[in-house]
Amino acid sequence: MTDVKTLVVKIGTTLLSGAHGFDGRLLEPIVLDLIRLKHEKKMNILMVSSGAIGCGMNVLGIKERPKVLPLKQATAAVGQVTLMHYYETLFRVYGQGLKAAQVLLSAGDLDNRETYLNVTNTIMTLFDLGCVVPIVNENDSTATDELRFGDNDTLAAKIAAKIDADLLIVLSDIDGLYDQDPSANPTARLVEEVQAVTPEIEALAGDTRTQTSTGGMKTKLAAAKIVCSAGLAMVIANGHRPSVVRDVLAGTCPCTRFGRAETVLPHRKRWIAYGRKPRGVLVVDDGARRAIVENGKSLLPAGVVAVRGNFAVGDAVQVVDGTGREVAAGLVNYASVDIERIKGRKSDELEQVLGRRDFDEVIHRDNLVIL
Repeated sequence: MTDVKTLVVKIGTTLLSGAHGFDGRLLEPIVLDLIRLKHEKKMNILMVSSGAIGCGMNVLGIKERPKVLPLKQATAAVGQVTLMHYYETLFRVYGQGLKAAQVLLSAGDLDNRETYLNVTNTIMTLFDLGCVVPIVNENDSTATDELRFGDNDTLAAKIAAKIDADLLIVLSDIDGLYDQDPSANPTARLVEEVQAVTPEIEALAGDTRTQTSTGGMKTKLAAAKIVCSAGLAMVIANGHRPSVVRDVLAGTCPCTRFGRAETVLPHRKRWIAYGRKPRGVLVVDDGARRAIVENGKSLLPAGVVAVRGNFAVGDAVQVVDGTGREVAAGLVNYASVDIERIKGRKSDELEQVLGRRDFDEVIHRDNLVIL
């Protein structure tokens, strides 16, 4: 991977947690590795760092991850100061002129097309300065559950896709995806290459058991779907290994590599699929699924069998088949209350049912992204 010009590195909470909770000293070898790469390769490097809530828990003496939203936000606000202090100190002492920059985001920042584009402008300007490493984190102190990324694996994937990074490296506390749980099965084997995140691959994933963490292998596989559909590469590797990022780039590190998708989504469709927060779900029949997936058709009201959620015209929704498997994402031409009335109907019946016929399609194919 010698041709990497823009690199995103995600550092998980489990990497920053010692025997007594958050331990900022664990950041040092990773940051030093990235500083050396930045100076030697002159590449753009962006870090996505977990740890604000875990750090706040340590400062406040909280043993279990807060479950109530206001307490989570307050804990993150306390922890964010200490977390960035560690990064600022490391770059000031070891950076040889490199500076750290903090970028706090919520899902709402990507939901709006204008602010979605402004995120890129800010990050690209920081790259252009040549001496700055942006550090991105979810704005846990203000984000509500409705406007959360939910985990920093997803955030890292969306940012990597947004800035057209060449590679996303997700650093965890294990070498990658295994065919069995390695903590329970000593014969578990590392899956070194994943060409596509299939249901069989997803079945290998397990959830995290760490009190300070929200991610797990399932969230990493979801991130891989986002990254690979944008035509980027992704690696899961063990952040406890010395010089792990350098060794991943050299191809000498045990890890799981995810291949790029054959069809790359353009930026607008990336925004539709992964930038906007889905406000509801449309369940479609098999005929509609085939028309969308195999023939690239729009979603017509005749193919909709169920409507879930309350959403308005122009909102993003998920499209799923009868088994609940996600088929597509798109921007709707009708509100949920209207789709409930016209589901299963032919397009030429819309005026009779609604008193108007704004569009023939529930979602036009130009606003529909196959997943």
